[in-house]
Amino acid sequence: MTKLSILDRSLVRHGQDPAQALRDTVAFARQAEELGYHRFWVSEHHAVPGVAGSAPTVLASAVAAATSRIRVGTGGVMLPNHQPLVVAEQFGVLDALYPGRIDMGLGRSVGFTGGIRRALGHGKEDADDFRAQIEELLDYFTTGRHGVHAMPSEGRKVPAFVLAIGSGADVAAELGLPLVIGGGRVEEGVRRYRENVKGTPYVIVAANIAVGDDAHLLQLPEAWATAYSRTRGVFPPLRPVAEIQAMTLTERERGHLDDALKGQIHGTEEQVAHRLRDLVHRTGADEVLVTMNTYDLDRRLDSYRRLISLRWPTSA
Repeated sequence: MTKLSILDRSLVRHGQDPAQALRDTVAFARQAEELGYHRFWVSEHHAVPGVAGSAPTVLASAVAAATSRIRVGTGGVMLPNHQPLVVAEQFGVLDALYPGRIDMGLGRSVGFTGGIRRALGHGKEDADDFRAQIEELLDYFTTGRHGVHAMPSEGRKVPAFVLAIGSGADVAAELGLPLVIGGGRVEEGVRRYRENVKGTPYVIVAANIAVGDDAHLLQLPEAWATAYSRTRGVFPPLRPVAEIQAMTLTERERGHLDDALKGQIHGTEEQVAHRLRDLVHRTGADEVLVTMNTYDLDRRLDSYRRLISLRWPTSA
């Protein structure tokens, strides 16, 4: 069976304190472990009103402390925002505290606006050095770099994963690292990765998946927030489904909402199992990273419970 894992971005709900979103993430990780998911990853976003997850290694530590078996990691740390030595030290500490359970997912995005990039001290050009940054980071887990040794990282085996944004698939292939890929043109990125990877390929496909009789409604709050961000430049807290359904949207807003919903998987257990079979058949995914979030936490948990209970072969 293809492994199922979770990426949770700690999305804020309207009227909620962002701190509650972080506590909800930790509680969700405990539930994910009980359900049998393979990994639980958290993300990095800066100065976004609707996303509380800004310090992924700190949050990953809280998740690891609250669980005992599930793998815990980042999806991902945005390496251009940080010095590789500091990132190595953070993951070294995590692995020292929770040995054998920590994953190091790495991305190349920088701050969304000029103001955020200035506050972080890194510009768009820093993303051009992504491969070199990963190589430096990995050196700190082996022999160090230029006489500098990361403690307690050196000698620890923390698996690294590359998030495929832009040239990420090529970087993952060149360095022989596992690939995490989602969004559009997944098959092309996976094909290029498999053709060029140095060593054994490992592909994780990220997908927004909801299970239930009205599962498509579960995906509406995040899709609406995405559409809102594309028209106003700010990703807002999630709103209830009924509130969104009652809105009068402009033609432009409706277009962005439809775009945000494209490619998502939803439906009854049978329908989702069929689409998962197709996804794995098309991509050869070794693992599926589920990203679905919604306003109602109970409905979210029910969807993830139904999803992990599916039995679907890995070939069509």
